[in-house]
Amino acid sequence: MTGVNTANPARATGETDAEMDQYVFDRTRVNEKKIEQDDEILSQFGEYSYGWHDSDAAGQAAKKGISEDVVRAISADKNEPAWMLDYRLQGYRAFVGKPMPKWGVDLSGFDAQDFKYYVKPVDKEAVSWDELPTDIRNTYDRLGIPEAEKKRLIAGVAAQYESEVIYNSIREELSDQGVIFCGTDEAVQKHPELVRKYFAKIIRPDDNKFAALNTAAWSGGSFVYVPKGVHVTIPLQAYFRINTPNMGQFERTLIIADEGSYVHYVEGCTAPLYSTDSLHAAVVEIVVERDARVRYTTVQNWSNNVYNLVTQRAYVRENGTMEWVDGNIGSKATMKYPACILAEPYAKGMTMSLTFAGKGQYQDTGAKMIHLAPHTSSTIVAKSISRAGGRSAYRGLVRIPKGAEGAQSSVMCDALLVDDYSRSDTYPHVDVREDDVTMSHEATVSKVSQDQLFYLMSRGIEEKEAMGMIVRGFVEPISKLLPMEYALELNRLVALQMEGSVG
Repeated sequence: MTGVNTANPARATGETDAEMDQYVFDRTRVNEKKIEQDDEILSQFGEYSYGWHDSDAAGQAAKKGISEDVVRAISADKNEPAWMLDYRLQGYRAFVGKPMPKWGVDLSGFDAQDFKYYVKPVDKEAVSWDELPTDIRNTYDRLGIPEAEKKRLIAGVAAQYESEVIYNSIREELSDQGVIFCGTDEAVQKHPELVRKYFAKIIRPDDNKFAALNTAAWSGGSFVYVPKGVHVTIPLQAYFRINTPNMGQFERTLIIADEGSYVHYVEGCTAPLYSTDSLHAAVVEIVVERDARVRYTTVQNWSNNVYNLVTQRAYVRENGTMEWVDGNIGSKATMKYPACILAEPYAKGMTMSLTFAGKGQYQDTGAKMIHLAPHTSSTIVAKSISRAGGRSAYRGLVRIPKGAEGAQSSVMCDALLVDDYSRSDTYPHVDVREDDVTMSHEATVSKVSQDQLFYLMSRGIEEKEAMGMIVRGFVEPISKLLPMEYALELNRLVALQMEGSVG
């Protein structure tokens, strides 16, 4: 037995999990020496390369815990209108009233009172990098964000540090065309009519426990509005950085693509390594109007002490297209299922995701496609790599109600197991109530074998490069959708994680 693929949700029982836990324990014990060898090889390539931290006066001063008083204080500090405070209080009460999820990743050690909910690192948003405190500016220099802006590889930049967007810019030619790209806090003050029209309409304050927590404590995030017919041909980029131990980051992103427009939004995220846990619980709402197209790309590389519990959803109108390109490399535990509500005829949704689960990681990811109209179409391609006892899971939903005739949906899940004691699961939920539809689902699990490596090595390729070729071939359908610099970074991160995984 080289791994487990659970294609039937009914098998996801406590008994099955107990059996697998014992199996993992046994295999880990047998291969203890192998794991030590792998870790020794990995150490030669350096530790998590984004794990440094800066001075932390603001974070040290912040108190832990969430309460109605904390929620009111956040809103008051931001000088928000009453309607936004009302949303926050709805979210807080829903969070308190909802039970902790019993499915997905293990949240038994999660305590909402362990985290800091609002850390304000600067008094105001900077209009140039030179205005930022030296240590914060140096962090973004090391991440390469100002350099990318200088080289005009991106059309706009938003940088969030802790709870606040600390820097934001957009090319003048886009601003002249009416494109809005700013922090969501700024949008509440400067574009209240647009924010109020769309905020919490796709993801309600009581949608789920962690979306409710975000609604209560949200701070930062991006607001994007692209007018009718405008195409933003170079990506907008946001970069999210956690610095404080026990930090909770709750950005709220809202993107509206008006009729016939196009935008590609790219986000990256990192955090220092600490012995205690941090929390990232973002909410992303996207409106794709008629004939518009939005691509939302994530390269998530949180350190392995971060809970990554995210809600992302798009509402797609007639002939609109929504594309989620999702790379999850880091974090301790991830629960993330980008969704498309295909609300009108000929709306299209696509999710392409890559998940890596290494030692101590549980990546529970997937997608949701809700077909509410005739002739809608969706595609889900989910790839995962597991090594050193890591666990990955695809958890998906495709729903086609009566009346959505001519709908088409395709789901493909590919899992790559690098050893005998890692795990991959598939939990598909397909709910089709209409006869005139085309629906397919395919799930495969494969293992990097000595035969594959031997074949390549017999042709003069060294073992390290042979492994790299196999892995790059596996992730290529995802990486080819990324901007070049992000594709290179994704391949580098995966290759680093894979070093020493055979032998």
